[in-house]
Amino acid sequence: MVDNGGVGLRERKKQRTRRALIEAALRLFDEKGFDETTLAEIAAEAEVSTRTFFSYFASKEDVVFYDSARKMELAIASLADRAPGEAPGDVLLRIVEDSLTWLTTYEELAFEDAELRMRLVLKEPTLQARALVMLLESQTGLARALREAYPELDPVEAAAAVGAMFGAVKLAVVAVLGHDLSAEQLSSTARRAAELTLTGLRSLG
Repeated sequence: MVDNGGVGLRERKKQRTRRALIEAALRLFDEKGFDETTLAEIAAEAEVSTRTFFSYFASKEDVVFYDSARKMELAIASLADRAPGEAPGDVLLRIVEDSLTWLTTYEELAFEDAELRMRLVLKEPTLQARALVMLLESQTGLARALREAYPELDPVEAAAAVGAMFGAVKLAVVAVLGHDLSAEQLSSTARRAAELTLTGLRSLG
């Protein structure tokens, strides 16, 4: 007989360990610096072994960008679930709104830790470099998926639409970091930037 309760308990324990590693890593990166923090220190702070760390993450960078693959999955799913006649710009706005809902409702980190992560990426050269590579990969992939969903778009239109929407949102969020905004206020800022961008994207139909 399968013990469903036991499986649920194990999964919750894994989620707690994963969250503890992320939170410990962010605290240490903030206190000591990214390059100066070791994997052993992160594991010790989370009260697990270094071997356990590698059960969840392949590197220090992976801890910081732990949700990148999941965000892309959500974006692609939103494209697949588009309504008949839904315009490309409206789908991109919905992807932004879905990601904001996930951030404030299902995020593994507390809002304060998520904000700390953004500040770390902005100040740590190693993380900046990784973020730029991932940004290019994710936006290129999303532009490709947008064009597949809307064959009437040419490559330039799809790339410009994705770059405009997500570039505006990211830059708007960066602009207000450090202003002691709540999660709702930060989401409102991102949504406003997306809606302003959508005005220009209406020309894509």
